Amino acid sequence: MIRVVLPYHLRNLAMIGSEMQLEVSGDATIASVLDSIEQYYPMLTGTIRDHTTKKRRPFLRFYACGEDLSLAEPGTRLPDKVINGEEPFLVIGAVAGG
Repeated sequence: MIRVVLPYHLRNLAMIGSEMQLEVSGDATIASVLDSIEQYYPMLTGTIRDHTTKKRRPFLRFYACGEDLSLAEPGTRLPDKVINGEEPFLVIGAVAGG
């Protein structure tokens, strides 16, 4: 079971609490977690990654075990602690300002 934490606006859209738990089929990669999110919560399709290109939306970042995975390839395997449910996969809204 993979634990996923989303930013407030996406949790609100999906009508979930602070954390979701997902079953991921096959290898637990960034792409397979995002596929599962979109499968279980279709209202989130296109909010985390582009509908067509499947690229991460610009103002969202991915973290796992303190490591920034935002620029990692979608096929990147998640750390064992995330796969085992010890640590969550984090989708964080980027902070911008000026």
